[in-house]
Amino acid sequence: MKYLGERINEANKIAVERILSVEPVFIDVDTAIKVIPGMTPNTVLHAGPPVEWERMCDPMKRAVRGALIFEGLASDDRQAEDLMRTKKVKLSPNHHHDAVGPMTGIISPSMPVIVTKDLTFGKTAYSTFNEGGGKVLWFGAVGKETIDRLKWMRDVFAPAMKKTVAKTGGIPIWNILAQGIQMGDECHNRHAASTNIFLKNIVEPLISIDSPTEVLIQTYRFIAGNSHFFLNLTMTGCKLAMDAARDIKDSTVVTAMSRNGTDFGIRVSGLGDTWFTASAPFLLDALYNPGYGPDDGAPDIGDSSIIETMGLGGFAIAAAPAMASFAGGGFQEAVEITKQMDRITIARNPKFAIPVLDFEGTRTGIDIRKVVETGVLPSINSAVVHKSSGTGQIGAGIVKAPYECFTKAIMAFGEKYNLAA
Repeated sequence: MKYLGERINEANKIAVERILSVEPVFIDVDTAIKVIPGMTPNTVLHAGPPVEWERMCDPMKRAVRGALIFEGLASDDRQAEDLMRTKKVKLSPNHHHDAVGPMTGIISPSMPVIVTKDLTFGKTAYSTFNEGGGKVLWFGAVGKETIDRLKWMRDVFAPAMKKTVAKTGGIPIWNILAQGIQMGDECHNRHAASTNIFLKNIVEPLISIDSPTEVLIQTYRFIAGNSHFFLNLTMTGCKLAMDAARDIKDSTVVTAMSRNGTDFGIRVSGLGDTWFTASAPFLLDALYNPGYGPDDGAPDIGDSSIIETMGLGGFAIAAAPAMASFAGGGFQEAVEITKQMDRITIARNPKFAIPVLDFEGTRTGIDIRKVVETGVLPSINSAVVHKSSGTGQIGAGIVKAPYECFTKAIMAFGEKYNLAA
């Protein structure tokens, strides 16, 4: 008979092996309602753990209303608000539908989505395309230009990308991220290198598809003009990696961290689909746009922390000197943050080597036991959106996952596995 500690270590070893063996490939572009499990004509998906309309933060509410206008279900904010208050629209977390989305993370039925497949276990994951900057739904900033851009992405950009991806035969995501991290990306708040590598890979297929030249130019410029374009692709890959580690009996590995601007939640492999939540924290270590400060920011929001759950982003900030200013001091502080993640993780991922750390792999496999024991909290690189004005992004910085999520999870683990017996 094995002690529980032995069983946990064996289960966690399996979890990490599964995470490291995933091979995500961007294989297609399709419409959300056609491919996302459980999507219906009156469903809107959002970031984070479940949250009802009444508790939803202002930026996410704005994005939901914008999505309903984009879908033609409402003509203005007032009609959209009525639909929500009369519960004629179903809200559901992306994570419950094999999907992820940055910031507000809104996915509505007719939106085009990235389809990424794991060649190892055969699962698929979905996300919208990154809209870029300005008045954009993912930051909860909505105006006429937001809806116009979403329609262009649906009607012009997505068909061109679908043909392009078919021409490539599939684009491996880890290959691009592995190069990106060598070139100064931490693969969350900085995707400049990864986006450029992606663009280089698709230029020839793009210009060879059967589409008007103007469409090809617009498609190229849209990607080239958005250094965050690869973010959503990264998220689908990380979602597949962490889902591969779900539902392993005895495992204490965290399989998801996510936030909806109201709550921060985590999931743990050996505890099924239960979310362990606490209030979403504010970004206190952040750089703000001129005219804005900590009092203007909404609490942390987005599914993008699936990237840190996989061991990139804040866990790999030592790879990104350009991000050092977010660390509150300088580059050495950024290096220390990455090294500190060693204390709460189980392994290192050899696919993502950090040059400044003598090519050590990124820290992977958060163990709730280590977080509770050490008090070291997962470090997440994030953006800040205005809490109430609809301005959208006003800054970016670092936030820590709430300790309370991990203590709740460890208590639930003890109860499920009879630790007190």
